[in-house]
Amino acid sequence: MSAPESESASNPESASDPELARFLADQAGTALLEVRTGPWAGSELKAAGDRRAQQVLADLLARYRPGDAVLSEEAADSAARLRADRVWIIDPLDGTREFSEPPRSDWAVHVALWQGGDLVTGAVAVPTEGLTFGTVVPPVLPPRPEGPIRLAVSRTRPPAFVVDLATRLRAELVPMGSAGVKCASVWRGRTDAYVHGGGQYEWDSAAPVAVARASGLHTSRIDGRRLEYNRPDPLLPDLVVCRRELADVLLRAIAEVNS
Repeated sequence: MSAPESESASNPESASDPELARFLADQAGTALLEVRTGPWAGSELKAAGDRRAQQVLADLLARYRPGDAVLSEEAADSAARLRADRVWIIDPLDGTREFSEPPRSDWAVHVALWQGGDLVTGAVAVPTEGLTFGTVVPPVLPPRPEGPIRLAVSRTRPPAFVVDLATRLRAELVPMGSAGVKCASVWRGRTDAYVHGGGQYEWDSAAPVAVARASGLHTSRIDGRRLEYNRPDPLLPDLVVCRRELADVLLRAIAEVNS
């Protein structure tokens, strides 16, 4: 898998953390594309994808960063990560529903690194498009076109308050799958914001937030608080990723909708 923003690490043994994050996301994405050509369908395809991507990422991290802790959606959590200096936060397959519905493309692989109290790097692969966005060379945010605010939203379960938010702002809802794909739609200029309030975990947003921050986007909780990672409880239920010039407008409208 390749990406226009930068090449993945040609030598993982000597790769920097940002380069390795891209390499890991690339490798898991390639494995998931192979799984999709197999005999599985529906729930069996979801399970096969989760297993394979987790195996790829776990094996590569054990090889290239053996001293680091890992927080993954697809592996048992350990309190040891709370004492670790470095923690990889991964979602081996974000958007399992979309993955199990070929030829849908709105699913992703998330790889992020937390160090010293905050996210320091990340990568989001969109395998069906052959793209991996990372912090090695962050995405360049294109100019915003004229027209209503465009909000990325879940295609199957948009939070009710986001629908109310769109009404208040006279915004356009743009449905799609994976949280990573939704965040990517903002830095790619396809939408202006992703606002979520229906429940997520750290692995759902860590890598997309790392890339979004590197590209100059605003990231926060829906009440404006800072997003924090590697906490004892990985539940991180709400999120705002948007163009900086829209942050105040969106946060104010969210507060009004939720009051």
